[in-house]
Amino acid sequence: MSEITVNLDVMLAKRKMKLNELSEKVGISVVNLSILKQNKAKAIRFSTLAAICKALDCQPGDLLESS
Repeated sequence: MSEITVNLDVMLAKRKMKLNELSEKVGISVVNLSILKQNKAKAIRFSTLAAICKALDCQPGDLLESS
């Protein structure tokens, strides 16, 4: 089974954005974003992924990577 890696830390660095700022923009707690950032999330809603992509001006493929 392939694993999916969330490259949230990479996109945050590219956009020079802090986790707190992203949290405010998308309305998701810092704790939940941190879980995503650390690749400890078991799932993500499409609406959450869309909100993160909109805030970071990126596509889902920029955030998610299959290994």
